[in-house]
This record gives sequence, structure tokens and C-alpha cells, in this order.
Amino acid sequence: MFETVRPLIAEHGELQQELADPALHADPARAKKANRRYAELSKIVAAHGAWVQAGDDLEAARELAKEDEAFAEEVPALEASLAEAQEKLRRLLIPRDPDDGRDVIMEIKGGEGGAESALFAADLLRMYIQYAQSKGWKTELLERNESDLGGYKDVQLAIKSNASDPSQGVWAHLKYEGGVHRVQRVPVTETQGRIHTSTTGVLVFPEVDEPEEVDLNQNDLKIDVYRSSGPGGQSVNTTDSAVRITHLPTGIVVSMQNEKSQLQNREAAMRVLRARLLARQQEELAAAASDARRSQIRSMDRSERIRTYNFPENRIADHRTGYKAYNLDQVMNGALDPIIESAIRADEESQLAASGDD
Repeated sequence: MFETVRPLIAEHGELQQELADPALHADPARAKKANRRYAELSKIVAAHGAWVQAGDDLEAARELAKEDEAFAEEVPALEASLAEAQEKLRRLLIPRDPDDGRDVIMEIKGGEGGAESALFAADLLRMYIQYAQSKGWKTELLERNESDLGGYKDVQLAIKSNASDPSQGVWAHLKYEGGVHRVQRVPVTETQGRIHTSTTGVLVFPEVDEPEEVDLNQNDLKIDVYRSSGPGGQSVNTTDSAVRITHLPTGIVVSMQNEKSQLQNREAAMRVLRARLLARQQEELAAAASDARRSQIRSMDRSERIRTYNFPENRIADHRTGYKAYNLDQVMNGALDPIIESAIRADEESQLAASGDD
């Protein structure tokens, strides 16, 4: 059983030797990739060792029980330990999303509901920032387009982690957040106390580690500079610091005006453009893959309603996994772990079921 572990153990040993070579660390990108893979394989090697040890312990107890009945009492607990070790190893052998260790760029956009949708976009931004802080991740506000009441028509956030273990990466957790988030509450603009339903869209892109990862021809870019509008101070509003980049082959447009410097806005726009192009490439690959190998939880349909936030009932519900809890106040303060874990678990179950059908 678990024959696929052998080559992974061998790869783990090779990586251990490679990481000990100082020459590797002269190339930070290569070293980062090797560290991620080593951290991933280390978990598998440890789980395999625990499974082998549990099997040996059980076999020894059964043999000793033939001569001493006292050892027979240990058998049920050892059988349970073996089953637990086997299940842990089985889950670790699910092919991991190669982007799990990546940082992300998140875009939160107002949808149906006008001013209330924009206000909820601001609430979601705060929720994700607090969740990131609870994980020890760093956040960077790339761009914002504010609404009249203090919400956001559109806001873009970069979230970064220094974790070498891909399972602890930002993308590993936040890739399930893309979709339509529905809110039910009494808007601040409502004078008669009626509950309204609004929606806010969330897009999540894995950030490109190195620019070379995405084939970007400068001749395919149309770059416009213009005068910034909205908040930002006098120096922003009186200089051509805003940047709009159009990727001609795909029609993707990215605009930035958050920084006072045209160069900084251009760099931020390029980061977002690369992330969107990487996501586009991956969606094309996923579309070409068999249904059995696609994530059933992280839908590629960005118009899918994934979650409802019901404020009058203090209820949070995820429509993909069936998760429901009455602690919405805590969730809005960043307590997202149980919801995200439900998505991770459901994704694993769908992949295990698909592999069983192969």
C-alpha cells in the first residue's frame, strides 16, 4: 500500500542534500521553491514513518498476545492508531495544488445593492485583514475606489506569508474565497428598518513569485497615465501619477492611482496584471483537465454565490460545504478558520472520491 510514497521519500532525500549546498541559496527563487517542496515532502515522510511504526506495533502486540493475553487488550487501541495514521497519510498524498505556497492578490468589488454593497466590501476587507493578522501574514493595500458613504466600489489587497510549508500558504487558505458573498442586514440608509439583501464579489489570484513565470511581451501592453481622482492629497490630484495598463491579447485592464508616484502605481499594476494572467492560464488548464481532477469546491465560476452573511440572525452559511454557524460577529472580526477548514476538507473529500473512481 502507498507505493507512491517511495519516490517521494527518495525526492525528499535528494532535496535535503540540495538544500545543504550553499550554491542553491545564491538563487533565491530556486531556493524558495526547493524549501516549499521539502516542507511538503517532510510531512509525507513523517506520516509514512508513523504509519509504518503503527503497523509494526500492532503486529508485535498480536504476536505477543498469543503468549500473554494482557497484550490483547492493547490491540484495539493500536488498530485505531494504525487507521488514523493511514488516513493522515492518505490525505497527505492527495496531489497538492502547486500554487498553495503562493501569496495572493485579492479584489473585492461592490455588486448588487449600491451603497450597501460598497459598505459590505469595506467590511469584508477588514475581515480579511484581521484574518491575515491572526495568521501572521502581511497585508498591503494596492488600490481603492471609495464610495460616498465610506465603503469601497473596488479595493485590491496583497496578502503575503513567509511560510515555507505550502499547506500554510496564503493561497492554500484563501483560494476558496472567490465568488459572490451575499449579505442580509438593515442598511444604514434604510429608514424603516427593513432587511435588504446585497452582494459583493471577491476575486482571488495567486501572486507571481518571479516576473519570468508569466510570458509578458511589452509590445502587448498599452500603458496610459492620467491625473488621479478622489482622495490622495493635493500632490496626487495635480500630477499624472495614475496608471492604466491594458493587456491587448486578453483585454485585461488594470488601473492604479493609490500611490503618489507613477512608478509605484505602474509596479503595482504590473503585479496585479501578472497575477490575473497566471490565473487565466490556470483556468485554461483546469478547463482542459478532466472533471475528476478539478476542485469541486473552488469553482472557476466567479458569479457563484458561495456564502451568506445574515446579520439579524448572526448567522454565517457556506453554500458549497453546508457549513453553518451563529457567530457572524466573530467571523467579521477575522475568525474564518472553521469556514475555510470546511472548504479544505470538502475539497479533499471530493478529490479522494474522484481518485477512488479512477
